[in-house]
Amino acid sequence: MGYFPLFHHSDQLYALIVGGGKVALRRAKALVKAGVACDLVAPEYVPELGELIHNHGGKVMLQKFDPQLITSAYGLLLAVTNDHQTNQIIAQQGKAQGLLVNVADDPTAGNVIFGATIDRHPLTIAINNGGASPVLSRLLRQQLEQFVPQHYGHLAKLVGSYRSQVKQVLPKESDRVAFWESVLQGAVAEALFSGQHKLAESLLQQSLQQADKHISNGEVYLLGAGPGDPDLLTLRAFRLLQQADVVLYDALVSDAIMALVPDTAERIYVGKRRANHSVPQHGINQLLVEHAQLGKRVARLKGGDPFIFGRGGEEIETLAAHKVPFQVVPGITAASGCSAYAGIPLTHRDYAQAVHLVTGQLQDGRIALDWPKLAVENQTLVFYMGLKSLPVICQELIAHGMDPNMPAALVEKGTTQDQRVIVSDLSNMPEVMTQETVMSPSLFIVGRVVNLHNKLAWFSSERDDS
Repeated sequence: MGYFPLFHHSDQLYALIVGGGKVALRRAKALVKAGVACDLVAPEYVPELGELIHNHGGKVMLQKFDPQLITSAYGLLLAVTNDHQTNQIIAQQGKAQGLLVNVADDPTAGNVIFGATIDRHPLTIAINNGGASPVLSRLLRQQLEQFVPQHYGHLAKLVGSYRSQVKQVLPKESDRVAFWESVLQGAVAEALFSGQHKLAESLLQQSLQQADKHISNGEVYLLGAGPGDPDLLTLRAFRLLQQADVVLYDALVSDAIMALVPDTAERIYVGKRRANHSVPQHGINQLLVEHAQLGKRVARLKGGDPFIFGRGGEEIETLAAHKVPFQVVPGITAASGCSAYAGIPLTHRDYAQAVHLVTGQLQDGRIALDWPKLAVENQTLVFYMGLKSLPVICQELIAHGMDPNMPAALVEKGTTQDQRVIVSDLSNMPEVMTQETVMSPSLFIVGRVVNLHNKLAWFSSERDDS
């Protein structure tokens, strides 16, 4: 049995609720919130229900159901008593008079059902699974709630107030569609989502003034893709990614994240592995500028966070120099994501009161770091891009006074289904790494907090038993 979704004009709908229990209360709350006038008939009812109906101008009839109460004045009839047979009789009589009928305990007995709704007035999203599982609809609504910010309602009101003006300026339908797509997926929407209502309206007015000139402005989004798990992508990054015309992505962006890229977007791989840069950094900077100047929305997907060893600062310097609009969306950096999934807290009152995020890249066989400052107790060291240089890191830390037995962990492909955590100590980790054949991307964590891995790890099924 199928259901066709329709939205009723709430102030033109009058409902009769038969039943006075908790189900009736839930239905009544949903109806009066939408502006539907409601009457109630029941031999007894929960106090909150009676107050709700009274407070919204409805009648409360303290009596058993009488078929004569069903009149053409009502457009909607709700059979929500605690007796199945009574509900069936009410439904039959209501349908016989041409009313919309909802039956709480048997969706098939009526002709309409209540779905889960997301209210962003005047925007409403309804979810219906044919009455198969209200719990499933509720869970799906909870997930969708995260992807539909409250400001979508404000956006709907704003663009609705300009519909007639846009129609006058752009009489051709295809031009209006293109205009509204640019507004709803561009700077106007982003300003409003940031709570800048006056700016959003000002930008909309500017866009309308330039609409007949077909001016198209590009923009760049620097999006932190996180360490790999797509569930760690921020909602803002996901929303902007869905708007992209072009996506430039690096080697650390997981396949699961790339699966979220729209099919309509052009994909350009600009990955950089050790000693193998498919596109040099200045070339990436130029690609961002060139595509944006063509009026395209460009997503620059970067593993982890754009501003933590991601060279995002260099890219926005170039964009700013060319006056290309850009947004930076932080991502969960590998240190935070990988350590959490490995059960290794970066700080702990008993073991570490500081964290150092360090690049482990070699230059001429050396790493120019302040080793005495790093080789101390009560802190956690996290080395990015340190797989090749790991023996040097361990050697330097020990040489500058760190305990050779200091716990250390390698987290390979952190936060993904292929995550592997290898635990050892500074003196033995170089040999262990060779035996285990560790692959990139990997993160190297040094500190007493690593001892908590076996106790707190939950994500990876693999454990180090040594």
